[in-house]
Amino acid sequence: MDFDLPPEIQELQAKVRDFVRRELIPIEMTINHFERVEPDILRPFQEKVKALGLWQVDVPKEFGGLGLSQVAKCVIEEEVSQSKAMPYRLSALMGPPVGPILYRCNDEQKERFLKPVLRGEKRICFAQTEPDAGSDPAGMRTRAVRDGDHYVITGTKRFITGSIDADAAQVICVTDPEKGANGGISCVVVDMKAPGVKLVKAWQNMMDDPVGEIVFDGARVPIADRIGEEGEGFRLAQEWLTRARIKQAAKALGIAQRCYDMSIDYAEARTTGGIPLGERQAVQLMIADCAMEIRSLRLMIYDTAWRADQKQDIRNEAYMVKIMGLETVTRVIDRAIEIHGALGLSKKLPLEYWYRQVRSSRIADGATEVLRWVLARNLARARKPRPPKAKPNEAA
Repeated sequence: MDFDLPPEIQELQAKVRDFVRRELIPIEMTINHFERVEPDILRPFQEKVKALGLWQVDVPKEFGGLGLSQVAKCVIEEEVSQSKAMPYRLSALMGPPVGPILYRCNDEQKERFLKPVLRGEKRICFAQTEPDAGSDPAGMRTRAVRDGDHYVITGTKRFITGSIDADAAQVICVTDPEKGANGGISCVVVDMKAPGVKLVKAWQNMMDDPVGEIVFDGARVPIADRIGEEGEGFRLAQEWLTRARIKQAAKALGIAQRCYDMSIDYAEARTTGGIPLGERQAVQLMIADCAMEIRSLRLMIYDTAWRADQKQDIRNEAYMVKIMGLETVTRVIDRAIEIHGALGLSKKLPLEYWYRQVRSSRIADGATEVLRWVLARNLARARKPRPPKAKPNEAA
């Protein structure tokens, strides 16, 4: 077994790492962003990314992107996340963020929805969470009822990332209540300025990035704006969330690595009682624990990404890396703050920012407890022996 990254990915990793250390880390504490970096600050960095040939790293080749493997994408996420300079959730550093569901548009829809997003002309958010239905699709109440060649949509979506500036929303809604998640949920693109659609509230959270509450009050949406077949929405949403969970884990890995590096540097430079902090056994144990956990997480993420590239079913593995990634980085940041002492709590360093960031991310894209429950259920089902096939009637 070869655990080394392929040469072309190693080259990509070195290029991104150099860019992050040279361009982003030096200015990271000067940027006070909410959900996104302002265009006048972001644009110069985007131009440098384009010059390096790193533009649209997450986009398939057929749409003008680099068409990178999942492993390569994880490597890039790991490197870029080592700087606080760019937002955690909707970074447009290497191209406008595109929800993978949009790639499932038909040809006509790609012209109206996907390509304008790729060009940076429009923003489309993903709206699934509701006041009474977060990780539980069975509790979803937003309805889309057919009326001729339109759907009439009624319901509320809450805590929707990117909705504040969105031109449209990919709305996951119930089209057949009796079928529920098994063929009764669809994905419809809804214009945020359409009659019956209202952004009623911006929820300010611990990350200082406002998430929106969208109310649909009899909004009429053409059936032609449904992505995929009717009843296919839940499966499309799960495919998107599977990729999002791997990305979350890779981001967590990058933050953990930076915190680990910062802890070692500080422990070597800081002295207490005339002794370097790094020679204190308590600090040595914390650093050792960080190193072991980061190594384990990296191997786990790369393995999951590789399996995704082999077109394997990685839903369970995606649950695992999301859980492990966010819990690991939480512990690593906590130790880093402890090692840095009062300085670690200050806004002079990115540690407190990351601490809030990863805490909120343990809920986004599937809360840890829910993912554990679904994972345990899936594992138990996989262990149950299948009933034996009926033997052919020998007398026949």
